[in-house]
Order: sequence, then structure tokens, then C-alpha cells
Amino acid sequence: MILTQLMKMIGIGDNGPLGLLTQYQEWIEQSEVLVGGERQLSFFPTYKGEKIVVKGGLSKLVEQLRCEQRKTVILASGDPLFYGIGSYLSKKIPLEIYPYTSSIQLAFSRLKESWHDAYIVSLHGRSIKGLAQKIDGRKKVAILTDDENSPIAIANYLKRFGMTEYEMFIAENLEGENERCRLMTLDEVIENTFSSLNVVILRQTESGPIYPLGIEDEEFSQRKPDKGLITKKEIRVLSLQAMKIEPTSIVWDIGTCTGSMAIEAGKLAKEGAVFAIEKNEGDLANCLQNQHKFRVDLTAVHGKAPDRLDEFPDPNAIFIGGSGGEMQQLLSTCIERLQPDGRLVMNIATIENLYEAVQCLKELQCEVSILQAQISRSKPILHMTRFEPLNPIFIITASKKGIEHA
Repeated sequence: MILTQLMKMIGIGDNGPLGLLTQYQEWIEQSEVLVGGERQLSFFPTYKGEKIVVKGGLSKLVEQLRCEQRKTVILASGDPLFYGIGSYLSKKIPLEIYPYTSSIQLAFSRLKESWHDAYIVSLHGRSIKGLAQKIDGRKKVAILTDDENSPIAIANYLKRFGMTEYEMFIAENLEGENERCRLMTLDEVIENTFSSLNVVILRQTESGPIYPLGIEDEEFSQRKPDKGLITKKEIRVLSLQAMKIEPTSIVWDIGTCTGSMAIEAGKLAKEGAVFAIEKNEGDLANCLQNQHKFRVDLTAVHGKAPDRLDEFPDPNAIFIGGSGGEMQQLLSTCIERLQPDGRLVMNIATIENLYEAVQCLKELQCEVSILQAQISRSKPILHMTRFEPLNPIFIITASKKGIEHA
């Protein structure tokens, strides 16, 4: 059977039918099928038609609605096109959509703040991983929560990354009987309890630290006493540029050590994700400490690549700071997993490893380019200045033939 009429999707708030226009209420009363979550359907206990509860995946619901010939109304929370089911269903079945005020709009109205300049993120059914770099430096942030990512969990997370310049506005049960809105410090949030139905707004009370691209080497926690196992600032910037990282990129950092490359990559790929691997446990501990300091929440694991790379999603960009003596196997794995238009960048210090890497990449049908970086830094000597050279580094950039030229 083919659907012959447009279905109506109506947004509804926690005040139920009281917040609906008369026309919307009439459409619901005249319908023969009412679709929605248990909470939305509970607002209509005397409904005479059939009720269909939305649970779990939507594919089964789509198939059911495609064959429905009766007058059907679908209820959705707030604005159905704002992190709601409207976007998905409207691509599958013909719909007319009538939105209600979103929970974010209502929360900002209670706070008496504009929201056109707010950054909005949903943690509802999603991992909090990576939130730090997404919101760092933003003056206003609105967060859709769930039972796991509660106001308390968010406050603890922010404190872990030193983001104490934020205060939290928690709006609970908006337009419901038990509506409550409170502006609190992070410490106050941790000591309180909240309804599971809530929206969080973060508001900056002061500016946080700013770390532009090219963080000074001395800022990173490093292995002691033998400091120096870090990709130097100038080489780091050149390598990051070669990787062509975009905001949504998935990045691998192999041999992350202090995490300097992974952390700077995470600041570029704010909406993406960074995955790092390091064989030395002491360096991995420094990497975690640096993550918290520089507010980049990345995934760093203990191991020697290519082991454990199967735990990471396919990358758009890969950085290799050291091969650990298994270059051919490592490069084969990386190039096989690299996404179309992706780039692999290596830092190499010896001409022997340079030769081996280039030969291996060419055998893997890659386009290869090499940049030799010989950099010196100024250093005072008495009342004069001299230059102290850094170790020369070869920066190799590789991409798959026929996709993108290096």
C-alpha cells in the first residue's frame, strides 16, 4: 500500500495540550492514529484512536507508517527538527511539521539571555568524550543531557579539565508542574540533585587560558630527567599543516609520547576525534596530564603500533613520530585504513629510515613528498645573540594515488 496523505508531526512541551494551538488539538482529536513516546502519549489518556509508542530504532516505525492509510499525527518533544525525530522521519515519509518551542529556547528565556550566539551540543545518548575541546573558549554553551551525562557528571568533567570559569544554569522540567531553574557554581552542582529532565547552560564568568597553534615545548609535561622526547614546536606546526586536519577529522597519533601532536590536532579537529598510542607508560601518563592542562579530551592507549590500531576508527589524518622498527607492517596498516583524501605524515631523523619509508610508501601506491626542516633558535650569549640548531627532520607526506596528490 502507498501512503496517500501527509502525516502531521506536532511538537509538544511538558505542559502537554495546554501549550498547543487549538488547531493542533483538533488535528489530534480528529486523527485515527497517534504516534509518540510514552510521555507524550500520556498527555492524551482519553484518546479514542490507536496509539503507537515510539521505542528503540525507528526503521520498524517507518515501515509501519509507510503503509498507514488512516489519519495519523506524530507527537515529538519540542522542536522535532532540533535533535529530534523530525529530521529522520521527514526523509522517509511525507510529513507536515509543526514545531513547539525547543527546550533550549525555553531554558535561555528562563535565564533571560540571548541564544543566537550560543554553541549547542547534545550529550543525549552520546558520549561526553571530546566535549572539552568542543566548548573550550566559548562564552555560552547549551547542553542536552541524559541520565548518564547529568549536570553532576558534566560539572565533574569540567573540573577535571580545569574549566572552572564556567557557571551552570540547570533548567528542570520546563513548563511542567515541577519546573525549577537554578544558576550554580560547579561545586554547588556536584552537591545537589536534579530531575532527569533537564537542560544545562554553561556561561563563562571569566576568560580561560588561550593556547594558540604552536604551544611552547616547555609547557608540556615531559619525561624526566631526559626531556626532549617531544615533537618540537616548529616541526609540529609544519606537520599539522601537512596533515590538512579539518574540524571533523578523525586523527591518529602513533607514538604520541607527551601527546603534543595529538593535543594540537585535537584543537584543530574540535568536532572530530583524536586517537593516540604510546608504548611507554610514563610518557602515556604525561600525555594524560597534558590533555587535562590543554583541555583536549582524546583517546590514548598503551601499546606498540600496529597493535591496537584495530580499536580506532578509520582516520582522515595520521601522524607517525616513530615506527619502532616495524615500519613496513605499520605503514601497510595505516595506508589500508586511511580514508579517501586522507594524509599520512611522518617525522624521520635518519636517512636510512627516510629511504625505507619512502620505498615502502611508493610500493603501497602512494604519492610522496618530503620536506627537510633545518631550524635554529636564537640564544643569548653575553650581550649578543647566537643561533642553536635543532636536529634536522625529514617530514614525509603521503596520500593514496588517484585520490589526492601530495
